[in-house]
Amino acid sequence: MARPYLTAQSLKLTFGGKPLFKDITFHLHKGEKVCLVGRNGSGKSTLLKILAGFIEADDGDLFLQPGLSVAYLPQDVDLPGHLTPLDYISQTGIDHYLAASYLDRLHIEADRPMQHLSGGERRRIALAHTLAQKADILLLDEPTNHMDLPAIEWLEEYLSSFQGALILISHDRFFLEKTSNLTYWLDRGEISVNKKSYGDFDRWSEELMAEEARHLEKLDVKLAAEQEWLHRGVTARRKRNQGRLRNLFDLRAARREATLNQPGKLKLSSSDGETSSAMIIEAQHISKAFGTKVLVKDFSTRIKRGDRIGIIGANGSGKTTLLKMLVKQLEPDTGTVKMGAKIDLVYFDQMRTTLELDETLWKNLCPTGGDQVYVGGQYRHVMGYLKDFLFDERQVQGKANILSGGEKNRLALAKAMAHPSNVLVLDEPTNDLDMDTLDLLVEMLSDYEGTIILISHDRDFLNKTVTSIIAVEGNGRVDEYVGGYDDYINQKKTQRPVAKKIQNAPREPSKATATASHKRLSYHQQRLLDSLPAKIAALEKEINLIEEKLSDPHFYTHHPQAFTTCSNRLAELQKELNDAEETWLELEINE
Repeated sequence: MARPYLTAQSLKLTFGGKPLFKDITFHLHKGEKVCLVGRNGSGKSTLLKILAGFIEADDGDLFLQPGLSVAYLPQDVDLPGHLTPLDYISQTGIDHYLAASYLDRLHIEADRPMQHLSGGERRRIALAHTLAQKADILLLDEPTNHMDLPAIEWLEEYLSSFQGALILISHDRFFLEKTSNLTYWLDRGEISVNKKSYGDFDRWSEELMAEEARHLEKLDVKLAAEQEWLHRGVTARRKRNQGRLRNLFDLRAARREATLNQPGKLKLSSSDGETSSAMIIEAQHISKAFGTKVLVKDFSTRIKRGDRIGIIGANGSGKTTLLKMLVKQLEPDTGTVKMGAKIDLVYFDQMRTTLELDETLWKNLCPTGGDQVYVGGQYRHVMGYLKDFLFDERQVQGKANILSGGEKNRLALAKAMAHPSNVLVLDEPTNDLDMDTLDLLVEMLSDYEGTIILISHDRDFLNKTVTSIIAVEGNGRVDEYVGGYDDYINQKKTQRPVAKKIQNAPREPSKATATASHKRLSYHQQRLLDSLPAKIAALEKEINLIEEKLSDPHFYTHHPQAFTTCSNRLAELQKELNDAEETWLELEINE
């Protein structure tokens, strides 16, 4: 076997007398793409800093093969504000053209001084700088934070084709599944290795925990801390969420039925007959532009009680603008938005402006005093409620300004969920959250009985929480797709373009076509021309039958596998139909 790029042998590290690592040993080879996973506070980022040379371990050895280079992306970046992004990335030695291409892919203005950029933009610049170093080993700590879906998908492609070695930390499950081929699980100071991608983590971790439970049982060891960990770990929460996911399928079927009559697809009858408690938001033909940039053009939708709507799109495409129009925080240029009666709306913004940073966590949740918060129809002690959001008792009386980004996000979510509401609006709620908190958020949203509208770039989160996707596609185009993110992708693939009807095909060639060929058809071409109408008719008939089946709101709920099979078959038929029509038109013109 080839020599490893990097070897860690018996690494140990202690913080405040408590061992963080006991015996970290592994070998990293060329082509290995490792996702490093573990609970918040398990030491993942610290281990990456040791591998990058920013921290020294208390004991153990670290060996890098001579001649190889390492590039490291930390969670927190400090960039020179006086430089432009283009100048900063060009410091790596790559030419300006290539540097500009990295910035373009990550949607960063190349010539704007970095002191004027947001934290998210600065982080994406740091990622571009890391990739531009063309290192043999990449160490990436949460590279997808504050990135939109197009940028994440580009990074997935880049890392998939990367020829060196990679270790990455991320809370984005989709991203880990697509980019990793090994999994390192850092748990209670030790590393376990699975020679498969993150997609196998749930099965593998269940096996390890079951084996550990059997071992503890044999030893007759009753460890309360371990039992609490198992209860709050991946396995327990994943099993609880299976029933919630089944309920989500039913909600998606109801949303599918509702969208058959939404504005802009069929003509609306008067909404006077609608009960105000059932209709939450009704938008009819709304548009919005800023100067010459059109963000939303002629979009209509109805959102009913219990719907869970996910809004996606590239950064700057107009997602937040659309969201604010739907909840009447921003007036559309044209069209109307109506909201139902008795709406109690809570808005969670991505800037966490609801937090009082100079106040304690307790005071943020109980600003008028006391020790109780009203959640889900009952009073909860603030200490127990904060524990639900994975806060330690020692943090409760500390000020919010000393919290990390992920902890501030958790506190802002806890504060939002503690307000009585029947409509919950969440703008980028998953930023900076670890996987445990994401699982907790999925669980809480699944139990929420009201209506949810959210913006997110986390594809796994969207799959587990929403009944339909509103996609802001750019240039004013906004479309709605029933289901989660996977359903959105499948439906985009099977979208049928406006069909070229044979009866409307041009009977005479254009002047350009007429000069291209005057040759008579061969015998085989003539036979093909004669047979194509019947083939096209048969394809259209089968397509209509499948589309009718897919439009049944109960089909997806009761037969999800058959729904996927039919969707794939529909895509094949549409390609056959397009090819047949193109051939028919070409032969007809040359006849």
